[in-house]
Amino acid sequence: MTIATNEPTSVLKEVLGKNQFDDRVDTQSDIKTNEALRLIGRCAKLLTEAKWLFSLKFLLQLGLVFPALLLPWMAKILIDNVILQRPFGETSVAYPPFMNPILSLIDGLDPMGIMLVLTIIYAIMLFTIGSRMGGTGAGLLQGQDAATQAENTVSAGYSAGGGIWGIAEFMVHVRLTQSIANRVRTRLFHRLTLLPMTVLDDQRIGDSVFRVLYDVPEVPDLAYRVTFTPFFMGLGALISLYILQYSYGAVAPELIWIAWFAVPAAFVTTFPFSGALRRTNQNKRAAGSAATNAMEESITQVGAVQSLGASTQVSSRFASFSDQTFLRERYAIAVIIFVASIAGGVFAAAAIYVTILVSDQIIENTMTPGDFAVLLGIYYQISSAAGYYGAIWIKLQETLAAVRRVFFFLDYRSEENRSEGQQLDNIQESVVLEDVSFDYPDGKRALDRINVELPINKLVAIVGPTGAGKTTLAYLIPSLLTPTSGRILIDGVDIRELNVDSLRRHVTYVFQEHVLLSDTVRENLLLANPDATESKLREALETAGCNEFLDKLPDGIDTVLGRSGDTLSVGQQQRLSIARGLVRDAKILILDEPTAALDPQTEQRLVGALENAAKDRLVIVIAHRLSTIRHADRIIFLEDGRIVESGSEAELMARPDGRYRTFVELQQT
Repeated sequence: MTIATNEPTSVLKEVLGKNQFDDRVDTQSDIKTNEALRLIGRCAKLLTEAKWLFSLKFLLQLGLVFPALLLPWMAKILIDNVILQRPFGETSVAYPPFMNPILSLIDGLDPMGIMLVLTIIYAIMLFTIGSRMGGTGAGLLQGQDAATQAENTVSAGYSAGGGIWGIAEFMVHVRLTQSIANRVRTRLFHRLTLLPMTVLDDQRIGDSVFRVLYDVPEVPDLAYRVTFTPFFMGLGALISLYILQYSYGAVAPELIWIAWFAVPAAFVTTFPFSGALRRTNQNKRAAGSAATNAMEESITQVGAVQSLGASTQVSSRFASFSDQTFLRERYAIAVIIFVASIAGGVFAAAAIYVTILVSDQIIENTMTPGDFAVLLGIYYQISSAAGYYGAIWIKLQETLAAVRRVFFFLDYRSEENRSEGQQLDNIQESVVLEDVSFDYPDGKRALDRINVELPINKLVAIVGPTGAGKTTLAYLIPSLLTPTSGRILIDGVDIRELNVDSLRRHVTYVFQEHVLLSDTVRENLLLANPDATESKLREALETAGCNEFLDKLPDGIDTVLGRSGDTLSVGQQQRLSIARGLVRDAKILILDEPTAALDPQTEQRLVGALENAAKDRLVIVIAHRLSTIRHADRIIFLEDGRIVESGSEAELMARPDGRYRTFVELQQT
């Protein structure tokens, strides 16, 4: 099973091969309408987590509604009464009530006086709210792909105004965006660290990086698209419709009907294409995720790539993924262009009709040239709102594709679901597996009806051929995996009822793969036990045989390691991982192949330390080397997921045809 990409479907499968896309979680590229509505609601709800910034942004944006209504009427006065020097009240067009203060200021003034008053008013507005032509925003150069756009989206901010007001609103908007994005990023990262082991084993790092870095920024963007933008678009359009009715209803009633027709016309022309746009954007993000995975996997395994002379193959593989990202992007752009062309054609036809209608009214002297400026502003306000409402479902599709990828793993069942369980304060007796079986998601049965008791104060070795289920059995004890059937009891309590964090405080697992941080040796040890004393650290390092190479490092225990500890040899990494496990005061210590890369002297010292550790804890060792196994109090021999033998070294070797004895004889031979 492979996990966690919304991979492109047929085309990408054909290019890259079917096996790379089988049996993955989150492969559905189509988002149903009810799921889309649910995602929209969840994004909008996130704004309440930053309610003070949200409220301040709302008030600042609300303050820009009135100037947008004022400017067209000031332009009418400038054209009619200053440039053309026509008297007021020449036509039956009525000024709206909010213009009364300005009209009272210029009443009785000559054209130059009117011009002076308008200039002063406009200068004040220019300083406070800007020119209203472009608004206030900031951004870096970006491409069409989600990765480069995300760098701007994660700190996006915009204000319809300029000047002092616009800058203030822009800064609040940026802070609000960053606040929401940071919250969601942190939650998603936390949830990814809590995914079940069956998912984590196959989860691709590149896909997780893509979701956290490039998909999350779309969450606040979608929240704005369904809250601020539609509200203020609607508010401006309603006020414009009122003004249109108040001032021009008696002169040109046709304008009212055209205005009301705009919203349903835009909606009807764009809605049928929402599904296509949603799918293309989902697939383009999946293609970008696949390209990120290909790059991450190749760079991580660069040693294997170079040793196998496979640079050409992996480069070709990455090129195929990269080509798909551009292809999917072009598909998405083509759909947008097609939809925009249809909607633009409808509005262009309406604009031509309005222009002809107003021109006729000016010729007939029922309107003035200045009314062109007013109607242009009103038409822009109404058409913008109509276009937005008509295309809002279309506009949401690209963002929804990214948001769905974020919430998929935020909703994925994880260990966090067990955070409210019973607290485990101590382990005093034993771990008991009762009729335990485990099946992997691909249907493979790894363990079959396991029954065994593992008491505290014992050193237990789990032995068996490759693929027998040894590691799977060990994973069940700290609840890294959950049994398909049966139960695991710790001091008589089912681990399903335990708080998973409290359980793992009492279990230390030293993995076969060496998982080290790119930090100092000290910090790697303190990861297991932040309260460990210096003497405790030194004792664990000595027991694991680390001192012989630590003394040669430039800064000793404070030497910074390379990525995943790559500056150390495999054997040194293994010894340091063991030391980290010994530092932690846990009642259960599990070591997966702890001596595989150790020399005989270090192995002997470690085995002695494990025997001492088993005096007050349960030590479980998964091993193949007989020198490690023979010191165990009890040996459990697994084969095909079943316990076929169990006992001490002497008991198992006393069986002439025993499976363990055969195992030992094969090694000796």
